[in-house]
Amino acid sequence: MKVKVIYWSGTGHTEKMAQKIAEGAKAEGAEVDLLNVANASIDDVKETDYLAFGCPAMGAEELEEEEMRPFMDEANPLLSGKHVVLFGSYEWADGEWMKTWQEEVEGTGAKLVADGFAAYDDPDEDALDECFQLGKELARA
Repeated sequence: MKVKVIYWSGTGHTEKMAQKIAEGAKAEGAEVDLLNVANASIDDVKETDYLAFGCPAMGAEELEEEEMRPFMDEANPLLSGKHVVLFGSYEWADGEWMKTWQEEVEGTGAKLVADGFAAYDDPDEDALDECFQLGKELARA
């Protein structure tokens, strides 16, 4: 099974989360591609049924608008029936962007493996453990 972990990270916090999700999926025997969204293509979405998308909260609690938002706009029509995990970090407000993003992806017909996971600021060991478990769950879905 092939898992694609596609993320955007400005501070490195979401990248740490992406790495742990990839490790968790690998622990379940999945072949994993860990891709910064700048290096991902829509073919990465087309060629697998197991995807993890990561992005921190930006601006007024929204996805990063230069790379991640356009990528998701292109990927959303392809997500129906695919197993998906959403994750990211935030440093202000209450993580509303994750709820909005989850609703957006659920509306595509994707099968969310778990609720979107948001870690506050630099993810601590508990948050990274949660990411590892999310990767395992995605690979087992």
